[in-house]
Amino acid sequence: MSSLPYSQSCENNRTAIAAVLERSFAQVRHVLEVGSGTGQHAVHFAKLLPHLIWQTSDQLDYHDGINAWIAAEPSTNLRAPLVLDVTKPWPITQFEPAVVDGIFSANTLHIMSKGMVEAFFAGIGKHLAKGGHFCVYGPFNYNGEYTSDSNRNFDQWLLQQNPQSAIRDIEWISELAATQGLELIEDHPMPANNRLLHFEKKR
Repeated sequence: MSSLPYSQSCENNRTAIAAVLERSFAQVRHVLEVGSGTGQHAVHFAKLLPHLIWQTSDQLDYHDGINAWIAAEPSTNLRAPLVLDVTKPWPITQFEPAVVDGIFSANTLHIMSKGMVEAFFAGIGKHLAKGGHFCVYGPFNYNGEYTSDSNRNFDQWLLQQNPQSAIRDIEWISELAATQGLELIEDHPMPANNRLLHFEKKR
């Protein structure tokens, strides 16, 4: 599998994430993963959650890698990636009625600009069914403060790569979620000073 795109962080965090998703998505039937990246998470989680459909998505540049992982480790419940840009209409109109009951994303909010994060939550509000679940993994600040020196250093590195990228404050994320009818129901500590936030669509 040396020809497949590879992220060491995906390998490091997948077991901890899966332990939460097995509970959070226990009653979910159709998950849209936003930002599938290398595809490593998708093939791993689809195998562990055979009761649901796992729909991958990302920008077109990532599709060859995602499809390569799906070909290498196929699952009957795993779907080829959709081209999804959070700032444009989401291409899930083939679903009826264009909603899913689960959305997952990992290590994306700190890469996106603030405007993209806002667009992302608007899309969640439109396409996540009432009673559905949204789980997002990554680093977050609390009360405007870093949770570790490593996160502080990581945020400085992000700024050097792209001035619009940054670790987001959980308070702001929760406010955006609330405007779309989402309520934070669990905040899970994860390895390497990350968190997994679990929201439920209440309205």
